[in-house]
Amino acid sequence: MSCLFCRIVDGEIPATIVHETETTLAFRDIQPKARVHVLLIPRGHVPNAVDLNGDQLGDLFAAAKEVADAEGVAETGYRLLFNTGPDSGQEVFHAHLHLLGGERL
Repeated sequence: MSCLFCRIVDGEIPATIVHETETTLAFRDIQPKARVHVLLIPRGHVPNAVDLNGDQLGDLFAAAKEVADAEGVAETGYRLLFNTGPDSGQEVFHAHLHLLGGERL
């Protein structure tokens, strides 16, 4: 499979992993838009956020809470963002949740 994020999950492409569970993987964005910019993805390939089921969404949001705590942004605030489709700016078509924080956005 040529999906960049699937290749990260499989260990074929290096990433700075900050959190992982059986169903999710979180790693630093290589082009950060904030001091803290982490991408959270389901381990299985799902092309778009609207294709995620309830369990997958719950797992991503639970992981986001843990990442926010670990990154020290939980108390000051952070942004969670899905880009959905090419007009939104989505570049990798594997559903991913952006966690941005560490500064005023």
